[in-house]
Amino acid sequence: MRRWLRPFAALLALVAAPVALADALVDNVNGVALDTEGRVVRFTGILIDREGKVTRLLREGEKRPARPDWRTDMKGRFVMPGMIDAHGHVMGLGFQAGSLDLSGTASLEEAKAKIVAYAAANPNRPWIIGRGWNQERWGLGRFPTAADLDAIVPGRPVWLERVDGHAGWANSAAMKAAGITLRTAAPNGGRIEKDAKGQPTGIFVDAASQLIDDKVPAPTPRERNQAFLDAQRILLSNGITATADMGTSVDDWLTYRRMGDQGLLRVRIMAYSAGIEPALRVGGNGPTPWLYADRLRMGGIKLYVDGALGSRGALLKAPYADAPGQQGLAITSDTQLRNLMSRGTMDGFQIAIHAIGDRANAGVLDAIEELAGSYPGDRRWRIEHAQIVDPADLPRFGRHGTIASMQPVHQTSDRTMAEARLGEGRLGGAYAWKSMLGVGSRLAFGSDYPVEHPNPFVGWAAAFTRQDEKGEPIGGWRAEEAVTREQAWRAFSIDAAYAAFAETRFGTLAPGLRADFIVVDRDPVTADAAALRQLQVLETWVGGEQVWKRGDPVMDSAGAAAR
Repeated sequence: MRRWLRPFAALLALVAAPVALADALVDNVNGVALDTEGRVVRFTGILIDREGKVTRLLREGEKRPARPDWRTDMKGRFVMPGMIDAHGHVMGLGFQAGSLDLSGTASLEEAKAKIVAYAAANPNRPWIIGRGWNQERWGLGRFPTAADLDAIVPGRPVWLERVDGHAGWANSAAMKAAGITLRTAAPNGGRIEKDAKGQPTGIFVDAASQLIDDKVPAPTPRERNQAFLDAQRILLSNGITATADMGTSVDDWLTYRRMGDQGLLRVRIMAYSAGIEPALRVGGNGPTPWLYADRLRMGGIKLYVDGALGSRGALLKAPYADAPGQQGLAITSDTQLRNLMSRGTMDGFQIAIHAIGDRANAGVLDAIEELAGSYPGDRRWRIEHAQIVDPADLPRFGRHGTIASMQPVHQTSDRTMAEARLGEGRLGGAYAWKSMLGVGSRLAFGSDYPVEHPNPFVGWAAAFTRQDEKGEPIGGWRAEEAVTREQAWRAFSIDAAYAAFAETRFGTLAPGLRADFIVVDRDPVTADAAALRQLQVLETWVGGEQVWKRGDPVMDSAGAAAR
């Protein structure tokens, strides 16, 4: 047995021991959770059965079982349910961890310096691959160009994905490898940025990115395994015990299955197929069953209607305030959207649709209203992001069980850009969390990692303050759309599970649900926003099994140990 797996095996052996009065007791905790009504409950112990499910939360003074199979003393530390990210990209997070990361760069020059250093440190890589650049953060006033890259890495292809994943930046070598010329036309739903002479500048938006992506060498299965383990370690270390994986490919699914078969799958993954075809290849005629003790299921399909604000691909009802000739990109037409939704829904898959601009959100709401009569029942239609909504369309989110799957950190990261892209008069339905709840929609919160950092406590704080890590703006940006601390927590837990039809399996600590919990260094309910952002996860437990511990040389570097 691999040395680094022995702690997990030992713990599993204890869990599988014969039953006495209770299988496991996690005792002496300062516990806090939400009940199904969204109320805060306190407890001092957790009873867990052999299947890794909670049988009872014990309050102070309640009698403990005399002979549990195993008992751990938390010594009064704070314990809470594991957090759930309702919208992330697991493999994207893992690949970013092992490639060139430009997300922290504050200027084009800083980004160029990192690119040069990475290229020098990786001379044998045929392509320089990375992501995370953001011309808005750089204050550049324009997109970067191929010429910027040619000046520093002229010989090897360079392909760098924008922070939001909706645009790519290529050098001339990459464009040559992809056969891009003056005559190359952008595909439907995409845009190739060109100069005054019609020459491609090196920026490919939305569907046009595929022109370069198709030429990038595909990662090997071993590289995929490592990327997954890196992503899993990052998620667990941030207290995330379950995540929706938005845009799962067949190769992604095979990676998760390999990890599950080898006993290395710890985090719970609610997979949403990247379009119709992977769902049908994986699920056949419907969603897969839950696998590996509720750690993996493909139950939904992810579709796209538009792009992102940062690359002006979000589809708007009126032109961009800072680019009057543009209204965004329709990645999927209204007719195509209805056909795809019908195709997935008739086989029982849940539909999750990316929509950022107000025109895109209106189009998705139109499609839901049209199809809801043909496909009755509990469908839980999901609209991913729902960032810019015409106030006149907000009430429609309260119909047909529609779920608003939103990311609080996008509001704090994008607020100044949103003001520039739209103008003050069109922000009435921007990042409108409280309004969504007010009209009867259900919120599911996430981070959209690796677009943003997956730390859920940063998103939680942003949700009830509408402020960034510097406490800006004072009083909060459009503070009338803030939700309460408890509402935000629910959106990162109970309702994030509900949004994926998983609420009967996990989502909080309650009898019958999986014992997914984290040990943290402070009380998340009483900490102010600044302190909540700084909260540290000390341990992560999934299904009653400790799967990550801060400072542990094995668990805190499991991804590296598997190399």
